[in-house]
Amino acid sequence: MTHSNLYHRIQTFYDRSSTLWETQWGEHMHHGYYGPNGTHCKDQARAQVDLIDELLAWGGVAQASAILDAGCGIGGSALYLADRFGAAVVGVTLSPAQANRATERAIAAGLSDRAQFQVADVLHTPFDDQRFDLIWSMESGEHYPDKQAFFEESYRLLKPGGCLLMATWCHRPTTSLAGDLTWSEQHHLDALYQMYHLPYVLSLPAYGRLAEDAGFAGLQTADWSEAVAPFWDAVLGAALHWEAIAGVLQAGWPTVQGALAIGLMRWGFQRGLIRYGVLAAQKP
Repeated sequence: MTHSNLYHRIQTFYDRSSTLWETQWGEHMHHGYYGPNGTHCKDQARAQVDLIDELLAWGGVAQASAILDAGCGIGGSALYLADRFGAAVVGVTLSPAQANRATERAIAAGLSDRAQFQVADVLHTPFDDQRFDLIWSMESGEHYPDKQAFFEESYRLLKPGGCLLMATWCHRPTTSLAGDLTWSEQHHLDALYQMYHLPYVLSLPAYGRLAEDAGFAGLQTADWSEAVAPFWDAVLGAALHWEAIAGVLQAGWPTVQGALAIGLMRWGFQRGLIRYGVLAAQKP
């Protein structure tokens, strides 16, 4: 599949599904954090904000003044970061519907002077070198068709000393005793790729190697799969309500496929195939 075909599918998916997601699950289009072992009981919205805070703390980011949200959705993280840090935030997405909605939300929150949103390809952005001191990639890396290009572009955009923080879907490591992915595991991933419009995912160690190849230093990675796994039970429970079912059907086939994939994601976590990786790295 060409990049343009993939990007069209991603755009269509989010143009059609983002309103439904916001209505049913709120402004944050990502997992939640339920404690290190996934045992803390909390509502989904609280868990999603906690994931942002935990990632910032784990990555050692206490302040930022210029932030790029690489795959911003409807502006959940971007507006939170703009408010928390008093920072200038730019969010980019492939979806015009998402960019428009994020802009509306920034105006409503009184943050439009600090948070701007636009349609752009995070692999080839229109921004000047060394513009940002934080690049935030919250569950968008799985959509990138060229992971290496993302790290290289991030390195270009960061100021010296700037930080890249990333949370992304991964498959299990293949250098462990479990060995290469089995046919069943690859078939499982292929189904998710089709339903969620993903080119491919990598293992967390592979992401780390790409970051270092791009020139990043101070690399940290961690597997937070247990911490976020309860999220899919919460999403599945909400998706079974009649209002959500009607919204999914109204949004069209790409959204129907995404809803059907909820069970596959849940099973992927349960069988240890789908892993939730976080990565922090600095530009020297």
